Amino acid sequence: MGLLTTCIGAYPKPDYVAVPDWFKNPQGPDTENPTANWQSAVEALGEQAEEIFARGTHEAIEDQVQCGIDIPTDGEIRRENYIHYHCRHLRGIDFENLTEKELRNGAYTAALPTIVGPIEAGAHFLTHDWNVAQSFTEAPVKITMPGPMTMSDTLTDAHYGDPAKLGEAFAAALNSEVLALAEAGCTNIQIDEPLFARKPDAALAYGMENLERAFHGCPGHVTRTVHMCCGYPDRLDNADYPKAPPDAYFKLAQAVDDSSIMAISVEDAHRPNDLSLLEKFQATHIIFGVVAIARSRIESIDEIRQRLENALDHIDSHRLIAAPDCGLGLLGRERAMVKLKNLSSAAHSVGA
Repeated sequence: MGLLTTCIGAYPKPDYVAVPDWFKNPQGPDTENPTANWQSAVEALGEQAEEIFARGTHEAIEDQVQCGIDIPTDGEIRRENYIHYHCRHLRGIDFENLTEKELRNGAYTAALPTIVGPIEAGAHFLTHDWNVAQSFTEAPVKITMPGPMTMSDTLTDAHYGDPAKLGEAFAAALNSEVLALAEAGCTNIQIDEPLFARKPDAALAYGMENLERAFHGCPGHVTRTVHMCCGYPDRLDNADYPKAPPDAYFKLAQAVDDSSIMAISVEDAHRPNDLSLLEKFQATHIIFGVVAIARSRIESIDEIRQRLENALDHIDSHRLIAAPDCGLGLLGRERAMVKLKNLSSAAHSVGA
């Protein structure tokens, strides 16, 4: 059957899911207020909100499975973005009084929610999201959540004054959700830490420790994944978007391999890696990005297969999983499906 396939997180929202979504803005995210109007948009959906979100999730999963994806995600259809949706369910964050902040090493500036008190978990919510998503398929649905360091960097802190301590508080709140998901039956949980690649020194100093805290006590049968792309582009076909340092993965590889993390998602399509990187991981599975998520160009099946075969010169096939670089929201449904079909055809034919 070749290699397994998965997606990373976001999938293009259907038009009838009428909530703010930065992927729909051709000029990139709303940097003035990326969290504006989400709550009011959900309220405007009224009693039909849950039905609309479930229908959109069903379509996202159905598309992925039809394209040959073995481990689909829920498509993050309910979310305005992958970070702030989660933050809305935590205590200690003010979404009304915003503070301007420069993000992603100067990539853009945004007005962000403000941390005004202790971060604490609220009522469990991802168990509901997962149960709804899993009801639409027999394939194991992966649920994603933002990591402590990435969350800390995408809010403004008026309470802790210490990014390591703030990350520790986020980790405890995330852990509550991780354990609830595991108890509910979810077997694939992914924590997204793209900031690790942006700030590898901070990741090594305290980020990895807080990531471990987030997964603490997670049962062994649950695949613990970290997603670590090199920075989400702000719009399609923007070749000049600033990315993370090219050597970041090499700096982080040993720490990841020594951790309890079972799989790491790395991007390789937007900016190919020196494939000796894969040899740095002796135990960790590699979710290998082989289609770009911010380029309109469609990668051919042969092109994808060749890159996967090149990767297999450096890692055993049972530890290599094919995927897009990151979430698919920028591509639109039609282009995303073509890319996923080519990815699956290539991955499933490797070694055939």
